[in-house]
Amino acid sequence: MKIVRVDSDVDDITYGAVEPEGIRIHVGTPLVAWEPTEIVIGWERARLLAPVIPTKVVAVGRNYVDHADEMGSELPERPLIFLKPPTAVIGPLQAIRVPPDSENVHHEAELAVVVGKVARDVRIEDAGSYILGYTAANDVTARDLQRSDGQWTRAKGFDTFCPLGPAIDTDLDPLEGLQITCRVNGDLRQSGSTADMVFGVSELLSYISHVMTLLPGDVILTGTPSGVGPIEPGDKVEVEIEGIGVLMNPVVARSERKAR
Repeated sequence: MKIVRVDSDVDDITYGAVEPEGIRIHVGTPLVAWEPTEIVIGWERARLLAPVIPTKVVAVGRNYVDHADEMGSELPERPLIFLKPPTAVIGPLQAIRVPPDSENVHHEAELAVVVGKVARDVRIEDAGSYILGYTAANDVTARDLQRSDGQWTRAKGFDTFCPLGPAIDTDLDPLEGLQITCRVNGDLRQSGSTADMVFGVSELLSYISHVMTLLPGDVILTGTPSGVGPIEPGDKVEVEIEGIGVLMNPVVARSERKAR
């Protein structure tokens, strides 16, 4: 099943399930309880939103060997985790806004895990039962600020720096090696496979749940393959994950006074 969150002319904001004829509108939320209605709308009547609004986004650094190599970093002995604020989340077609504080903003295509129920101290072998599904993500990063700050909160936390979408797929298996790509203005920048992750999805969920409680709708970003690079105002960035679809976001400049 593919789950989407939409703003439509039928209802303000609601969840739906993708069907051959369009989107079947549901009452409620897949994170608690939801029921299908008789209403199916065409894609032209719906605007896709970020498929979930998490209480937190837990991201993982250096989880692909080739990306660690290109950054000149060693692989961590255990998952290297950091947080992105929920205010960074945007959906398909929404603009990534480049802040005036940075002169080197990068794309990072990633598989995102959507947590389906409260997860605390989860065993690796039980992790799958806590996952609602998977979506595509772009862990947008101000690379110059990441290097200068000595920690990653500002570089990863700007508003619009966490595009998610277009849908949550509940049937995928990352162990099968899902293809991850990123294109900028149609040019291929990143191409990798989830089979190449250093720490798998179950290991990541288990590890994080022993650090902090994961709530329904929380998102885990599982790391990016090599090929990260700059994006600039006027660009169009497409993150595609096999089985999920394409997450496209334009890039624009954000005009405001620099942070001090």
